[in-house]
Amino acid sequence: MADHLEASVTLPSDPASVSTARTYVLDTLAHWGLPATAELADTVRLIVSELATNAVQHTFGQSPTFRVDLVLDRDERLHLGVTDSHPRFPQRLPAAVQQDNGRGMVIIRWLTAERGGRLRVRPTREGGKTVFIELPWTVPAEQTDAAGRVEPVTAVGQQEP
Repeated sequence: MADHLEASVTLPSDPASVSTARTYVLDTLAHWGLPATAELADTVRLIVSELATNAVQHTFGQSPTFRVDLVLDRDERLHLGVTDSHPRFPQRLPAAVQQDNGRGMVIIRWLTAERGGRLRVRPTREGGKTVFIELPWTVPAEQTDAAGRVEPVTAVGQQEP
């Protein structure tokens, strides 16, 4: 694989764009060699969903678009960034029992930490912000059976049923 791969998409700040962002990211990662069934793909799917939802819901119409950037460095680190033009940084809200929302950043932080990654939020030159996620790039190995057919592996030494 290449030493450095990049992909980016800019989408309207519309609820339908959340699904589009998720599909774009998963299709790109599959093109880069990460099967949609991999645990990392599930983690990225949830993170992109939360970040794109935040970019749509919490910019209060002040960010007409948001951008999703992907970078893969040396088949070792995946960098994911979601940028919007609203200046307010994500807030950690107390997770009250009655509260139906406000836990997205807690979920993102937990998922990122669980995978051995890092989360950062940085201002942009234009006055908005980017939420960056960095994760180890772990693509499951493929095994072949006696006939030479590829058998996907879901965990080390375990084959899919």
